[in-house]
Amino acid sequence: MTAGVRRVYLDQTHLRGHVTGLERVALDLFREENLQPHAVRPVRSGSLLRMIVAQQLGLPARCLVDRSAFVLFPGFPPGPLSLALGNRCLTYIHDTFPLDRREDLNWKGRVYIAPSFALAMRLGRRFFVNSRTTGAALRAHCAPDALVALLRPPARDVFGLQQSAGPAPYRAGQPLRLLAIGTIEPRKDYAASVSIVAALNAGGLPAELDIVGRLGWGRHPSLEPPPPFVRCHGYLADDRLRGLAEECHLLLSTSKAEGLGLPLLEVQHGGLPVVAPDSPVFEEVLAGSGLLVAPADAAAVAGSIGAWIAAGGLAAAQAASRCNVARWNRLAAADLERFRAFLSKGPAVYMDPVGVIEAGRS
Repeated sequence: MTAGVRRVYLDQTHLRGHVTGLERVALDLFREENLQPHAVRPVRSGSLLRMIVAQQLGLPARCLVDRSAFVLFPGFPPGPLSLALGNRCLTYIHDTFPLDRREDLNWKGRVYIAPSFALAMRLGRRFFVNSRTTGAALRAHCAPDALVALLRPPARDVFGLQQSAGPAPYRAGQPLRLLAIGTIEPRKDYAASVSIVAALNAGGLPAELDIVGRLGWGRHPSLEPPPPFVRCHGYLADDRLRGLAEECHLLLSTSKAEGLGLPLLEVQHGGLPVVAPDSPVFEEVLAGSGLLVAPADAAAVAGSIGAWIAAGGLAAAQAASRCNVARWNRLAAADLERFRAFLSKGPAVYMDPVGVIEAGRS
């Protein structure tokens, strides 16, 4: 291959069935056209067994033969043989959830993902993260001399909202339509979302909640069955979700742990206002364009949303949302340019602290 051009074996063995958050990042961020002139070689599998064999044996074997190539893991953590490749093993970290919130993992997460993730943190040398918040959390687990560099994913207009007229106009007295997006599982804390919408109704502000996301693991008493003001749509294709988003007035997130929360940015293409937990990652992602709340206190959140609406917060947030997603995508484009340079020139491109998370810094 031409000097400075590298081959990248990309682990896509976990991509099967519906494409959701992590899978979308893996497909979008590491597309071949994004990494040109480098040669991307996706590796897929048709079954769980083939996935494990490819991750543990097939991918490192390719790099043993192709001694200048990288192997990149944007989903599942690398196995021991890939980690033995040292600086040629690149791991993309979406969050440190497997280590920080084991109580919210299903049995597969506890048995397979968490131990593999812990091993990768100890032995890995090249990490790329989706936010500064994730990078700071990762620094608590990885080696002090490991590279932890920003590679924020772009927030594409996957729902086709950019050309829409914007969210449905809200008029006093009509139901406030709230949208929630994400797999129904413990860390998304939909019980808090339901409680907040119940508190809005109890406080005299009629409200309805539309939840879009497949049913994951765990029990969800607040949705079994859902109360009358909640509609669970399951998984929706992007075009169907677009129609629903255009009917809603704001997006509500009550997630207990996120490395990024990409759907919050994606809906901002359409100017949809966002209400999210008051935590570092959402402060970083929203940059003042949404309303930050404490989901555990449903009555207080309902009061904050009501006051926000009364003060014209919805209208102001529509313009702020579009500006914010544009800001984020400028940062993501700069990160991608540095990553392409890294593939050619190595970690020297991250001497500038703008793109790297240093030990002891966030």
